[in-house]
Amino acid sequence: MTEPHWEPEPAHSDQAMPHNPEADEAVLGSMLFDLKAIDLVERVLAGPEDFYETRHQIIYRTITGLYSRSRNPKIDPITVAAELLATGELAKIGGAPYLHHLVQTVPVMGNADGYAEIVREHAQLRAVLTATRKASQRALTAAHTAAEILEAAMADLQAAAKGVPAAEEKLSVADRWMGFIDELETGHDPRALDTPWYDLNEVIELKPGQLITVGAGTGQGKSLFGMNLAAHIALTRGKPVLVASLEMGGSELMARLTAAEAGVNVDRLIRRKLDPPDWDKIFRAAPKLQNAANFILDDSPNLTLGKIRTRIRWMAGTSRPPAIVVADYLQLLTPEPGGKDRSRANEVAELSRGLKLLAMEFEIPVVALAQFNRGASGRQPQVTDFKDSSAIEQDSNVIILMHRPLAEDGSDTGPRAGEIDLIVAKNRNGASGRVVALTFQGHFARLRSMGRG
Repeated sequence: MTEPHWEPEPAHSDQAMPHNPEADEAVLGSMLFDLKAIDLVERVLAGPEDFYETRHQIIYRTITGLYSRSRNPKIDPITVAAELLATGELAKIGGAPYLHHLVQTVPVMGNADGYAEIVREHAQLRAVLTATRKASQRALTAAHTAAEILEAAMADLQAAAKGVPAAEEKLSVADRWMGFIDELETGHDPRALDTPWYDLNEVIELKPGQLITVGAGTGQGKSLFGMNLAAHIALTRGKPVLVASLEMGGSELMARLTAAEAGVNVDRLIRRKLDPPDWDKIFRAAPKLQNAANFILDDSPNLTLGKIRTRIRWMAGTSRPPAIVVADYLQLLTPEPGGKDRSRANEVAELSRGLKLLAMEFEIPVVALAQFNRGASGRQPQVTDFKDSSAIEQDSNVIILMHRPLAEDGSDTGPRAGEIDLIVAKNRNGASGRVVALTFQGHFARLRSMGRG
């Protein structure tokens, strides 16, 4: 009997798209023959869409569906054919004989993961081609701005890279145990970042995937907190940092950074009225600042979550992925386009949740500076004082509330003049309710631990 001949049924109309029919068939044939191959393949492939032909996508989805639904799955050409018949898709894949054909095409049983890597490689190549062609089409039609086209292209390329598992996933307790013991012996989590304030470090750590929200009223020091923290990570710890600022422009950010690092009055820097002693201090700080290529200040107008994500990808593409992102400040971010009936509270909730997802997606801490309602003025703040949305409290892993103990007339006088309290109101991985007092040096645009000049 002559073996049936099946013409390929590409999932795409473009015949030039990269694909390897032999590898596609060998993967599915291995899965139909050996249950162990299913686990190996699923660790490599992102999903059914990695297969070029529609019928192969259907077969893969059916096999993995049967495998996940049963404690004792029976996977072979007969059981899969029965499932496809029940779902009305048997004819779409060429009938039951095609399943037997797949098993017969496997060159070497036991090499399923190797075949899957070939399938995945070609799937990524197709995704890259699709992304670049879409970008070219957008550019040729000039339907969007160049910035929007670049942002969309980078999002498409990032999506192409998703779903690739690590070469050796370490998920079990046995795999993780010795690394955990190493961390215990060293006395700290090697992934965690510290702050420039030793007394605050005794209470919190900045861990990957966390959203740390720092709240304050207008002019109460939240931007100083953000810039001082970013400068510590970038200049002292030598790690890349992204500051996304909507509160201040680049010139003012540079003035505040220089004031804090050089110890020069920030007002004189902003007004460009410097005396010789100021210049001496600036020249001493210059080597550190002029080599701070890892310290990225993004003061682009109308910053959105999408633009911050694009900037993070750009930094990663230049081999300096940010160790931390500081957003100044949350309520000034531009919401993504959406429904007309969204309330301001819903918009801010989406921004808060979006920053949390950014932290988880890129496995870095994200520090969101946030504004208080006017009602918080003159008293010790609470987590309910965030402007526009209560979702900020829910999304945050750590919440720090800033409070300056000013006199009744609003002046910085009295027994606690020149001080500011950091109230750790929420701390998912440690003690909450602690109050850390710092020295407020507004003229130098910096906060300092008590007892340090």
